[in-house]
Amino acid sequence: MIQQITKGIKISVVTHYNGTSFREDRLYHVFSYEISIENKSTNTVKLTDRFWKIYDSLKPTEIVSGEGVVGQTPTLKPNDIYTYNSGCFLESNMGAMKGFYTMINLENYEQFKVFIPTFQLTTPVLSN
Repeated sequence: MIQQITKGIKISVVTHYNGTSFREDRLYHVFSYEISIENKSTNTVKLTDRFWKIYDSLKPTEIVSGEGVVGQTPTLKPNDIYTYNSGCFLESNMGAMKGFYTMINLENYEQFKVFIPTFQLTTPVLSN
């Protein structure tokens, strides 16, 4: 598990390799990840946007951004935890992801970034 805290918001990431899959006549390595967002601050916050850099050793860096996560913009009161699962397809058997969430403090309406630590996406053979 990889973890990082920014402005009292703790991000924890666990990754899994799910094998290979063919899409549009190309072989991809399928990875899933579970992210927990824990509000360790004293303020209520809302996640509004996400920004990802996806690194695949066989392709240029991919940028993904947009509103919320998995179709939601969760509000977290102090000590709340929000967990979601997502995934990505890589052509290579190794890569990585990192990024940030844009959040708003609902007490003073200040926007801020919460950084998602870099996490590796590697097949089990490479991990040994």
